Amino acid sequence: MSTERETTDVWQTSGMQHSDTLARLWPASALRARAGDLELRWIDDELLLQLSELAGRGIHAPDAMPFEHPWTRGTADEVARSVLTYQWSLRGNVSPQAFVIEFAVLHEGVPVGVQGLTAKDWTVLRRVSSGSWLGREHQGRGIGTRMRALVLHLAFEGLGAAEATSGAFADNAPSNAVSRRLGYESDGAFLAAREGVAVSHNRYRMTRERWESLHDTHAALLGAPVELAGVDALRTPLGA
Repeated sequence: MSTERETTDVWQTSGMQHSDTLARLWPASALRARAGDLELRWIDDELLLQLSELAGRGIHAPDAMPFEHPWTRGTADEVARSVLTYQWSLRGNVSPQAFVIEFAVLHEGVPVGVQGLTAKDWTVLRRVSSGSWLGREHQGRGIGTRMRALVLHLAFEGLGAAEATSGAFADNAPSNAVSRRLGYESDGAFLAAREGVAVSHNRYRMTRERWESLHDTHAALLGAPVELAGVDALRTPLGA
């Protein structure tokens, strides 16, 4: 169905030199996805500092909370420090049993947010869950929809996922809208504790078959062919 090919020039043309040694020792560090002016790239320390400061400048309105863990509360430095410590804690979590891979989202070369993929019992279930955040100064431009479409392509086309899930609090209108626009199917709702209050949380599900049926829709949203890099080298550590 897809004519996209794995390419080795994603980082060579992105203005950042990639470490071949790091890629050999830790293949997840070489994983990339790109569609036109939008790119998902493994978060190195240089990008992490930029993303931390971006988060410190704000992700949502003060009276909102889109996350179960309220890590966006606090001063700009406290929020930035939360991003640093959280991302550092994730880097080693890549195995056939479970993985967490988080990407910097770059739009026109500028870091604008984070898009993550998480899996448990990967070799059995082939199921991924996505999570993300976008700097408030970059919201309202369609980037959130495009970056989710791009990570879905990476999950299904690149990693061979069978299913993708996502979720959002019922009052998080932008995130719910992204899931619906991309064609996820509703998978029910549950109550989750958020800052001491029970709040309804919506679940969404995308099967491989449904993703394939929506290929043209997602391609139109992305606006450019998808290029993947680093996928082949990652398949062995993930037990492919």
